[in-house]
Amino acid sequence: MNRADLQFLAEARLADALVLMDSKRWAAAYYLLGYAIECGLKACAVRQFRQDEVPEKRIVNDFYTHRLDTLLGIAGIKAALEYRTSKDPAFQINWITVCDWKEDSRYDPSIPERKARDMCIAVGDPESGVLSWLKTQW
Repeated sequence: MNRADLQFLAEARLADALVLMDSKRWAAAYYLLGYAIECGLKACAVRQFRQDEVPEKRIVNDFYTHRLDTLLGIAGIKAALEYRTSKDPAFQINWITVCDWKEDSRYDPSIPERKARDMCIAVGDPESGVLSWLKTQW
């Protein structure tokens, strides 16, 4: 899998989640929205890998996590995120919403509509959405 694949997956998972939102499949949409952010962060992290260089083992191991905070750390965009959150209150709220996502949400069928809708805005808003911002970083 390469950076272009991860970029495609991030956008595809957002599109899939929007279809699920239209079908009122809140839990599934919520999970895919988080997965879109995971793929976006991994697309940013791939830039840390250099051709003809063996990356640090920790970075490779951390790449295979589903934890957004860990992926942010290896993506090399933490300072840019802090700057953006300080300048855009809506983005800051969206980032906080996204950070609440966990991989095991895929096992939770009780995610309410409000939580899914908030996540949808946090990820997909064209102005202050997290995925829109990640696209500027990858």
